[in-house]
This record gives sequence, C-alpha cells and structure tokens, in this order.
Amino acid sequence: EVILAESGGGSVQAGGSLRLSCAVAGDTYSINHIAWFRQAPGHQREAVAVACYGGYTDGRCTYYADLAKGRFTIAHDKAENTVFLQLNSLKPEDTAVYYCAATSGVPNRILWEGEYNHWGQGTQVTVSS
Repeated sequence: EVILAESGGGSVQAGGSLRLSCAVAGDTYSINHIAWFRQAPGHQREAVAVACYGGYTDGRCTYYADLAKGRFTIAHDKAENTVFLQLNSLKPEDTAVYYCAATSGVPNRILWEGEYNHWGQGTQVTVSS
C-alpha cells in the first residue's frame, strides 16, 4: 500500500507563491512516477507536473503540463520520501484542490490521471486577485 499526504495549501494573493508537499509512505519502493494534479470547481482534474520517483532527483526526469511551465517546479527529496510542488506567480485561475498521485507502472500517457492508482486527499490552494 502507498499512502500519500499533501500539505502546504492556503490562501495567497495573485503573484504570490506556495510550496506544496506530498509525504509518501508505505510501499515506496514500488513507486515509479509521482505526479501533481489539480481540480477546480466545475472542472475536470488536470495534470500539473510529474517526476520520476526513486531515480534522478536533480530535475532530469520531470514533465510539466503547459499550465505549469515557467511557473511551477516539481522536486523530489528522496531521503525524506517527499515530493514538492513550488507554485510561483500564482493566478486566480490556479485556485483548485491539488492532489498528489503515484503509479507503480511505466505510464504511456504520463499526464493522464488514469495512469495513477494511488491518490492523496488533496490540499486547497486559493488565489485572490
């Protein structure tokens, strides 16, 4: 079993920053990729960023959705079994519940939520204008 626990959400003004954390516990050895998704009210859940887990931690194995490029950074602290999502230059449209997800497989569609079989409970991010 893989257990994911997000933290770090909150309320900020537009242009501000937040750092989200995803603590990973349980069968961490089985994880291949770990991702951040988000879901805004009335919208489908969408991918934000993905990182390989257990391998490179220097950013070489990371993937970003277009919405995240240039503003968000995913990072992995292997020793602490924690994955971070740094959110910079936040906009009101970034308001959503942000979820951490993990997969033990090698995803063909790395930004598709269907590839991920472990999910956290989410953390709320609210950006005001």
